[in-house]
Amino acid sequence: MKPTVLHFITPPVPCIIDCGTNVYAPGEQHIRRRSIGVFDLIAVTRGTLFISEEEEQWSLKQGQMLILRPDALHYGFAPCTEPTEIVWIHFQIFGSWRTSESLQAAAEEQASLMESHRAKAYLHNRDLSSIFIQKHRSLSAQALSLLVHFSQLEQVPPTLRNWKRQDHFQALLHELKEEQALASDSTTAALARKIELFIRQNYALPITNKMLQIHLNYHPNYLAKCMSKMYGVTPVEYLLVYRMEQAKRLLAQTSYPIGKIAEEVGFVHTSHFTSHFTKREGLSPSKYRQVHSPVS
Repeated sequence: MKPTVLHFITPPVPCIIDCGTNVYAPGEQHIRRRSIGVFDLIAVTRGTLFISEEEEQWSLKQGQMLILRPDALHYGFAPCTEPTEIVWIHFQIFGSWRTSESLQAAAEEQASLMESHRAKAYLHNRDLSSIFIQKHRSLSAQALSLLVHFSQLEQVPPTLRNWKRQDHFQALLHELKEEQALASDSTTAALARKIELFIRQNYALPITNKMLQIHLNYHPNYLAKCMSKMYGVTPVEYLLVYRMEQAKRLLAQTSYPIGKIAEEVGFVHTSHFTSHFTKREGLSPSKYRQVHSPVS
């Protein structure tokens, strides 16, 4: 079966809606539902659950999980043959998402998905990132422990329960995300993160491929390959995108002159900044400020 990857753009982060546990006796099976409007994460803690999404089928064994789409038909395709227990989590993402056939495909599609997110998300001036999670996978002991702990949150007072659930859910997402990165290619993922961090910390400097080579001690071609695999863009392309995001933030939140903003985000010439910004956003910096600055 293909290793489908779910690709989420954040912020905003995925939000837990509800969670719980189910127990199936032999002969019982998962209910049939269509387009329930939320993602359904199912983890089996005992036995085997036979479940389908549209035409695909999975036999989920103890220690395995599956994330079902919010817009699809899912149902049990066979009854349980032994006592089976699951933990389920319903969650929603208020940003862009899609499924991809592999991590490589998800990385290659990242730039277009981020553009889709920017076009419709209300957090237009925030830094964006991706969460890659394999749709069907075995769980580590740490991830399984986090999942099982959700049932213990029922003992938390109602006024705190939703907050605790969201905190716990984000810890689970982080664990799944990190495991996915390590499983794919630890060297590539680690180096791509180092490039990203260097750019974010130094974007106002005149960063070049040579500078990255000196700082990270890898040939520029290899650095570009790592970034393209994990983020769908080269280091230079990522730098420009990040500078534009910082410029949008400054335009919306400050009264700095356009020239100062250009300098703050790493452009020597204001005309060069204005040209890049207008080409990318479809608005000049001044017009963007008029549209997105808070009304005083």
